[in-house]
Amino acid sequence: MKVVVTLGRSVEQRAIRAFIRRGRADRTVLVLGGMHGDEPKSVELARRLVRLLGGPMPPLGPPLLRGDAAWTRWVIVPAVNPDGYARRTRRNARRVDINRNFPTSNWTLGPRRSRMYGGPAPASESETRAVMRAVECYRPQRIITIHSIGLDRFCNNYDGPGRTLAMAMKRRNRYPVTGSIGYPTPGSFGSWAGRELGIAVVTLELPSLQSAKRCWADNREAILAGGQW
Repeated sequence: MKVVVTLGRSVEQRAIRAFIRRGRADRTVLVLGGMHGDEPKSVELARRLVRLLGGPMPPLGPPLLRGDAAWTRWVIVPAVNPDGYARRTRRNARRVDINRNFPTSNWTLGPRRSRMYGGPAPASESETRAVMRAVECYRPQRIITIHSIGLDRFCNNYDGPGRTLAMAMKRRNRYPVTGSIGYPTPGSFGSWAGRELGIAVVTLELPSLQSAKRCWADNREAILAGGQW
């Protein structure tokens, strides 16, 4: 991993960093982790991806990325919400759910005490704007945003033109593919980037009861599938 860029800072001034593996701009994959601070496995998997792509290539055996996938540019943001991650809370330090704060046509204010409070205005949070800056600067063709979920609802949830990517991931992680998480998500990143900007977005929902080690084993190849064109 050759380049580290600070996209912005959190409410409490923690750096929100992107780790970039150089490649073709027209083959860019953005990977986001830690949008919800109480989903630490998402941060762990994104960090493992940074180490995997940034480490030395083995001297023998097949390359990590085969064929044209070797030319993919990866932009990885392990901790979108570092303040929430430090506290293990879903929301940021201003008690806003970042994944309800994007400037979508369906954004709603919502009750302030709700775990899914969307903030006082769309894109009011510095963490939201840092993610938007990553999308605007690097113009990814594909985005994988990593979360975790309970009650056996793990899935490859796609938005916009993301179904093909979700199906490719399913062939590797065996997770169900769905276009709906089962409840409204006003102001979500998937709504903004997938449905409104037209980018292929997959929200990888990990099983909350499985360990990070198991989730990485099950999803390493699924995430790398994002770089296979």
